[in-house]
Amino acid sequence: MTEALLALFFREIQISRRIGGSGSIGVVFFLILVTITPFAIGPDLNLLSRIGPAILWIAALLSTLLGLDRLFQSDCEDGSLDLLRIGSAPLELVVAVKCLAHWTVTGLPLVIFTPLFGLMLALDSPTLWGVVISLLVGTPALTFIGAIGAALTVSLRRGGLLMAVLILPFTVPVLIFGVSTAGAAGGGVIPFWTPFLVQCALTLGSLALAPFAAAAALRGDD
Repeated sequence: MTEALLALFFREIQISRRIGGSGSIGVVFFLILVTITPFAIGPDLNLLSRIGPAILWIAALLSTLLGLDRLFQSDCEDGSLDLLRIGSAPLELVVAVKCLAHWTVTGLPLVIFTPLFGLMLALDSPTLWGVVISLLVGTPALTFIGAIGAALTVSLRRGGLLMAVLILPFTVPVLIFGVSTAGAAGGGVIPFWTPFLVQCALTLGSLALAPFAAAAALRGDD
Protein backbone atom coordinates (compact mmCIF):
# COMPACT_ATOMS: atom_id res chain seq x y z
CA MET A 1 0.00 0.00 0.00
CA THR A 2 2.91 2.34 0.72
CA GLU A 3 4.22 1.91 -2.82
CA ALA A 4 0.78 2.68 -4.23
CA LEU A 5 0.52 5.89 -2.19
CA LEU A 6 4.02 6.97 -3.24
CA ALA A 7 3.11 6.29 -6.86
CA LEU A 8 -0.05 8.38 -6.42
CA PHE A 9 1.99 11.21 -4.88
CA PHE A 10 4.42 11.40 -7.80
CA ARG A 11 1.56 10.98 -10.28
CA GLU A 12 -0.22 13.99 -8.80
CA ILE A 13 2.92 16.10 -9.01
CA GLN A 14 3.49 15.15 -12.64
CA ILE A 15 -0.14 15.89 -13.55
CA SER A 16 -0.02 19.26 -11.79
CA ARG A 17 3.12 20.22 -13.69
CA ARG A 18 1.76 19.00 -17.00
CA ILE A 19 -1.73 20.50 -17.04
CA GLY A 20 -1.15 24.17 -16.43
CA GLY A 21 1.77 24.68 -14.06
CA SER A 22 -0.40 25.55 -11.08
CA GLY A 23 2.68 26.15 -8.95
CA SER A 24 4.13 28.84 -11.22
CA ILE A 25 0.69 30.39 -11.72
CA GLY A 26 0.25 30.62 -7.96
CA VAL A 27 3.64 32.31 -7.54
CA VAL A 28 2.86 34.81 -10.31
CA PHE A 29 -0.55 35.54 -8.79
CA PHE A 30 1.14 35.95 -5.40
CA LEU A 31 3.61 38.41 -6.92
CA ILE A 32 0.85 40.40 -8.62
CA LEU A 33 -1.11 40.80 -5.39
CA VAL A 34 1.97 41.91 -3.48
CA THR A 35 3.03 44.30 -6.25
CA ILE A 36 -0.28 46.13 -6.64
CA THR A 37 -0.74 46.69 -2.90
CA PRO A 38 1.65 49.70 -2.68
CA PHE A 39 -0.24 51.31 -5.54
CA ALA A 40 -3.47 50.98 -3.56
CA ILE A 41 -2.27 52.24 -0.16
CA GLY A 42 0.57 54.55 -1.20
CA PRO A 43 4.36 54.46 -0.79
CA ASP A 44 4.37 54.77 3.01
CA LEU A 45 7.07 52.24 4.03
CA ASN A 46 6.06 52.28 7.68
CA LEU A 47 2.47 51.39 6.78
CA LEU A 48 3.61 48.73 4.33
CA SER A 49 5.86 47.08 6.89
CA ARG A 50 3.07 47.17 9.47
CA ILE A 51 0.48 45.47 7.28
CA GLY A 52 2.97 43.43 5.24
CA PRO A 53 2.38 40.10 7.06
CA ALA A 54 -1.38 40.39 6.51
CA ILE A 55 -0.86 41.19 2.82
CA LEU A 56 1.42 38.18 2.35
CA TRP A 57 -0.99 35.87 4.15
CA ILE A 58 -4.03 37.05 2.18
CA ALA A 59 -2.06 36.69 -1.05
CA ALA A 60 -0.99 33.18 -0.04
CA LEU A 61 -4.58 32.24 0.80
CA LEU A 62 -5.93 33.43 -2.55
CA SER A 63 -3.04 31.81 -4.43
CA THR A 64 -3.71 28.51 -2.69
CA LEU A 65 -7.28 28.56 -3.97
CA LEU A 66 -6.04 28.57 -7.56
CA GLY A 67 -6.48 25.10 -8.99
CA LEU A 68 -7.79 23.67 -5.75
CA ASP A 69 -11.18 22.98 -7.32
CA ARG A 70 -9.38 20.61 -9.72
CA LEU A 71 -8.03 18.49 -6.86
CA PHE A 72 -10.65 15.79 -7.41
CA GLN A 73 -12.56 17.07 -10.43
CA SER A 74 -10.11 15.80 -13.05
CA ASP A 75 -10.19 12.36 -11.43
CA CYS A 76 -13.98 12.45 -11.51
CA GLU A 77 -14.02 13.40 -15.19
CA ASP A 78 -11.65 10.66 -16.39
CA GLY A 79 -13.06 7.94 -14.13
CA SER A 80 -9.95 7.45 -11.99
CA LEU A 81 -11.85 8.60 -8.91
CA ASP A 82 -13.93 5.43 -9.08
CA LEU A 83 -10.73 3.38 -9.11
CA LEU A 84 -9.42 5.29 -6.11
CA ARG A 85 -12.67 4.59 -4.25
CA ILE A 86 -12.42 0.83 -4.74
CA GLY A 87 -8.64 0.59 -4.47
CA SER A 88 -6.74 -1.18 -1.70
CA ALA A 89 -5.65 2.09 -0.07
CA PRO A 90 -8.20 3.79 2.21
CA LEU A 91 -9.80 6.79 0.57
CA GLU A 92 -8.77 8.94 3.53
CA LEU A 93 -5.09 8.22 2.84
CA VAL A 94 -5.63 8.88 -0.86
CA VAL A 95 -7.09 12.29 -0.02
CA ALA A 96 -4.18 13.05 2.32
CA VAL A 97 -1.60 12.10 -0.33
CA LYS A 98 -3.33 14.19 -2.99
CA CYS A 99 -3.40 17.16 -0.61
CA LEU A 100 0.31 16.78 0.21
CA ALA A 101 1.16 16.62 -3.48
CA HIS A 102 -0.96 19.70 -4.18
CA TRP A 103 0.74 21.60 -1.36
CA THR A 104 4.18 20.56 -2.62
CA VAL A 105 3.40 21.99 -6.06
CA THR A 106 1.46 25.11 -5.02
CA GLY A 107 2.08 25.93 -1.36
CA LEU A 108 5.80 25.22 -1.00
CA PRO A 109 6.84 27.57 -3.85
CA LEU A 110 4.93 30.38 -2.11
CA VAL A 111 6.93 29.78 1.06
CA ILE A 112 10.21 29.74 -0.89
CA PHE A 113 9.50 33.04 -2.66
CA THR A 114 8.08 34.81 0.40
CA PRO A 115 11.44 36.31 1.53
CA LEU A 116 11.82 38.03 -1.84
CA PHE A 117 8.27 39.35 -1.85
CA GLY A 118 8.55 40.41 1.79
CA LEU A 119 11.42 42.72 0.92
CA MET A 120 9.09 44.52 -1.48
CA LEU A 121 6.89 45.38 1.52
CA ALA A 122 9.82 46.73 3.60
CA LEU A 123 9.58 43.98 6.23
CA ASP A 124 12.41 43.75 8.73
CA SER A 125 14.32 40.50 9.03
CA PRO A 126 12.61 39.04 12.15
CA THR A 127 9.13 39.75 10.81
CA LEU A 128 10.04 38.41 7.40
CA TRP A 129 11.25 35.09 8.76
CA GLY A 130 8.23 34.98 11.03
CA VAL A 131 6.03 35.17 7.92
CA VAL A 132 8.04 32.41 6.26
CA ILE A 133 7.74 30.12 9.28
CA SER A 134 4.04 30.83 9.70
CA LEU A 135 3.36 30.14 6.01
CA LEU A 136 5.38 26.93 6.14
CA VAL A 137 3.29 25.72 9.06
CA GLY A 138 -0.06 27.21 8.04
CA THR A 139 -0.39 26.70 4.28
CA PRO A 140 -0.86 22.91 4.60
CA ALA A 141 -3.95 23.66 6.69
CA LEU A 142 -5.31 25.84 3.87
CA THR A 143 -4.85 22.98 1.41
CA PHE A 144 -6.48 20.37 3.64
CA ILE A 145 -9.41 22.63 4.48
CA GLY A 146 -9.78 23.41 0.79
CA ALA A 147 -9.88 19.69 0.02
CA ILE A 148 -13.21 19.48 1.84
CA GLY A 149 -14.69 22.15 -0.41
CA ALA A 150 -13.17 20.50 -3.48
CA ALA A 151 -14.76 17.18 -2.51
CA LEU A 152 -18.15 18.78 -1.92
CA THR A 153 -18.13 20.47 -5.35
CA VAL A 154 -16.44 17.65 -7.28
CA SER A 155 -19.48 16.98 -9.47
CA LEU A 156 -19.95 20.66 -10.40
CA ARG A 157 -18.25 21.83 -13.58
CA ARG A 158 -17.70 25.37 -12.32
CA GLY A 159 -17.63 24.86 -8.60
CA GLY A 160 -14.55 26.97 -7.94
CA LEU A 161 -16.46 30.01 -6.71
CA LEU A 162 -18.80 27.92 -4.58
CA MET A 163 -15.82 26.08 -3.13
CA ALA A 164 -14.19 29.38 -2.16
CA VAL A 165 -17.40 30.59 -0.49
CA LEU A 166 -17.64 27.33 1.45
CA ILE A 167 -14.09 27.15 2.78
CA LEU A 168 -13.03 30.78 3.25
CA PRO A 169 -14.81 31.16 6.63
CA PHE A 170 -12.95 28.10 7.94
CA THR A 171 -9.58 29.53 6.91
CA VAL A 172 -10.00 32.68 8.99
CA PRO A 173 -8.48 31.18 12.20
CA VAL A 174 -5.42 30.02 10.24
CA LEU A 175 -5.10 33.49 8.73
CA ILE A 176 -5.46 35.25 12.10
CA PHE A 177 -2.87 33.17 13.93
CA GLY A 178 -0.53 33.18 10.92
CA VAL A 179 -0.44 36.98 10.93
CA SER A 180 -0.14 36.98 14.74
CA THR A 181 2.84 34.62 14.54
CA ALA A 182 4.60 36.89 12.07
CA GLY A 183 3.85 39.97 14.17
CA ALA A 184 5.10 38.28 17.34
CA ALA A 185 8.34 37.30 15.60
CA GLY A 186 8.87 40.97 14.76
CA GLY A 187 8.71 42.01 18.40
CA GLY A 188 5.01 42.27 19.11
CA VAL A 189 3.40 42.30 22.53
CA ILE A 190 2.29 38.66 22.30
CA PRO A 191 5.02 36.02 22.83
CA PHE A 192 5.98 34.22 19.63
CA TRP A 193 5.18 30.70 20.85
CA THR A 194 1.57 31.45 21.78
CA PRO A 195 0.15 32.06 18.26
CA PHE A 196 2.70 29.71 16.69
CA LEU A 197 1.60 26.72 18.78
CA VAL A 198 -2.07 27.52 18.13
CA GLN A 199 -1.31 27.62 14.41
CA CYS A 200 0.48 24.26 14.68
CA ALA A 201 -2.58 22.85 16.44
CA LEU A 202 -4.88 24.14 13.69
CA THR A 203 -2.70 22.55 11.02
CA LEU A 204 -2.46 19.22 12.83
CA GLY A 205 -6.22 19.28 13.39
CA SER A 206 -6.87 19.88 9.70
CA LEU A 207 -4.46 17.08 8.76
CA ALA A 208 -6.29 14.73 11.09
CA LEU A 209 -9.90 15.65 10.27
CA ALA A 210 -10.02 17.00 6.72
CA PRO A 211 -9.16 13.70 4.93
CA PHE A 212 -12.07 11.98 6.68
CA ALA A 213 -14.48 14.80 5.85
CA ALA A 214 -13.33 14.97 2.22
CA ALA A 215 -13.47 11.18 1.83
CA ALA A 216 -17.01 11.14 3.24
CA ALA A 217 -18.03 13.82 0.74
CA LEU A 218 -16.49 11.84 -2.13
CA ARG A 219 -18.29 8.68 -1.08
CA GLY A 220 -21.55 10.58 -0.76
CA ASP A 221 -21.13 11.92 -4.27
CA ASP A 222 -21.06 8.39 -5.69
